[in-house]
Amino acid sequence: MLSPTGNGNSLSTILLLPLLLGVSRIPGSRCLEVIYAINAGGESHTDSYGIHYAKDPLMNKVGTASDYGKQLIIGRVNNVDQILYQTERYHHNTFGYDVPISQDGDYVMILKFCEVYFNSPNMKVFDVVLNGDHTVVTDLDIFERVGRGVAHDEYVPFRVQGGKLIYNDEESDILAGKIRVEFIKGYRDNPKINAIAVVKGTLKDIPQLGPIPQDPEEYHSMQEEEEETTVRTRHTSGPRTPDPYSIDDSSVMLPVFVAIGAFIPLLFCLCKL
Repeated sequence: MLSPTGNGNSLSTILLLPLLLGVSRIPGSRCLEVIYAINAGGESHTDSYGIHYAKDPLMNKVGTASDYGKQLIIGRVNNVDQILYQTERYHHNTFGYDVPISQDGDYVMILKFCEVYFNSPNMKVFDVVLNGDHTVVTDLDIFERVGRGVAHDEYVPFRVQGGKLIYNDEESDILAGKIRVEFIKGYRDNPKINAIAVVKGTLKDIPQLGPIPQDPEEYHSMQEEEEETTVRTRHTSGPRTPDPYSIDDSSVMLPVFVAIGAFIPLLFCLCKL
């Protein structure tokens, strides 16, 4: 039995489940074959399209699995598909997954992301590389794209022919019947992934996420307003502390003037003695 590793030297039988149990097919999408699907950082799950996402094959082996996103209601997806964006795997170094490819044809890799931690852009930025040679996503900043707690999918179409992967007319060799998708460590925090699916078909056949409910800027403003409202509704302990800079300067100097007024007659009397 094979087991998964972070360096792509072996492959878990979990990756062969679609082949052993029969490939999943997306209802209403020309019976597209789902050859690979995993819920990164989480357990197995069947989504609203009937796609079965296997348990993360890297569990307890590479990087960190997190369900921190479970405290959020993820925007842009229904209740059934929330979990695919609430769990994730991240790593302080580059990491990736091996995908078995056995047939020539057109494919689409669906990479699912959601920013569940940071509240501003430029905090987490990374690249995604396919099969070691093709940078398919450059400088991905999830928050900048959609904000916090909103689903974001990247669709990567490619072709397999004669033992080679073809992406944007550039070729790379497929070794041992597997291709590799890697999340590249950059200068801003750690790379991550929420879920991955690879479907045999073309981009026009793939069901995609709907539009973001509102403009990203409006969404960010709404988040800031919610945070400000939360702060205002908190109860403080004790009375409000007065602002020391709001006190009138004349009231502060009054005792000084009184002391000077009392000292001058006393000084005059001492001089008479």
